[in-house]
Amino acid sequence: MRRLLRPGTLQGRYARTAYLFLLPAILFFAAFFYLPIGNVVATGFRTGPMADQWTGLGNYTQALADPAVRHSFLVTAGFSVIVVIGSIVLGLALALAIDQPLKGRVVFRVVLLVPYLTSVAIVGLLWRNILDPELGVLNRVLLALGLPAQQWLNTAPLLTIAAVTLWQSVGYTMVLFLAGLQGIPETYHEAAKIDGADAWRRFWRITLPLLAPTTLFVSVMAVISGLQAFGQAYIITGGGPGDATDLSVFHIFNVAFRTRDFGYSSAQSVLLLIVIVAFTLVQLRAGRRSEVTY
Repeated sequence: MRRLLRPGTLQGRYARTAYLFLLPAILFFAAFFYLPIGNVVATGFRTGPMADQWTGLGNYTQALADPAVRHSFLVTAGFSVIVVIGSIVLGLALALAIDQPLKGRVVFRVVLLVPYLTSVAIVGLLWRNILDPELGVLNRVLLALGLPAQQWLNTAPLLTIAAVTLWQSVGYTMVLFLAGLQGIPETYHEAAKIDGADAWRRFWRITLPLLAPTTLFVSVMAVISGLQAFGQAYIITGGGPGDATDLSVFHIFNVAFRTRDFGYSSAQSVLLLIVIVAFTLVQLRAGRRSEVTY
C-alpha cells in the first residue's frame, strides 16, 4: 500500500489531488467544529466570570450533583421519547399513505416538507401566536364553535412543544421512509400475495423488517435532535411554566448568558455531548443486531 502511494506513482498523485480537494472541508471542520469543542472542554475545567480560574473537575462534579441539571435532563429525555416515537410512527404512516397511487401526492409531499425547510425561529413564533390563550387563532376557532378556550402552553407544555417539533420534522422523516419503501422490491410483496398473505401480514413480515436501516437512521437523528432542542423552549414557552420545559440546552444557555458562569455551562455541554454520543452508539449497536436478526 505504501508503494502504491509513493509520490512518483499514479496512485500517489491521485492521493495528493484527493487531499487537496479535502483540505477546505478539513480546515472548515477544524476551525468551526473541533477547535470550538476543544475550547468548551478546556473551559469546563475553569471557573469565574471570565473562566480564568482553574477548578479541575469541580464543574463536572457540581453538575452531576445539581438537581436543576438532573431535572432539565429528565425533561429533555421525556421530550426526546415523544419526538422519537412520533417521528417513526407519523413518518412511516404518512410514507405508506403517499406511496399509494393517489392523485396529488406530489403536492401533498411538498406541503409536508415545507415546515422542515422553515427555521425553528419562524416555526416557534408562528405556533406561539397560534397557541396564545387570548389572541391565538386556535382558541378563536374553538370559541367560534362554542367550545371553551384552552391554555395550551400551561396544560401540557412539554407535549405541546413536542407536537410542534413533530409538525416541523415529520415531512423529513416521511421522505426518508418513502425512499425506504420505494427501495423494497415489489417481487417480495407479489410472492407474499401468492402465498395468501394479507396487507397487514406483508407489512409486519416484509415492509417493516426491510425498513430497519431507515428506522435506525430516523431514530438516531430524532434522538440527537431531541437532546439538542433549544428553539422550541426558548421561543414558545421560555422554559415555563415554571421549569416544565427547561430543556438541557436551554438550561445551559441560561447558565452561560444569565448567570455568566461559562465554565459551569461548558461542563454541562460536555456532559450532554457524552450522553448524545453514548445514546447514538447504543442505538447503532442495537440496530445492527436487529438487522442481523432479520
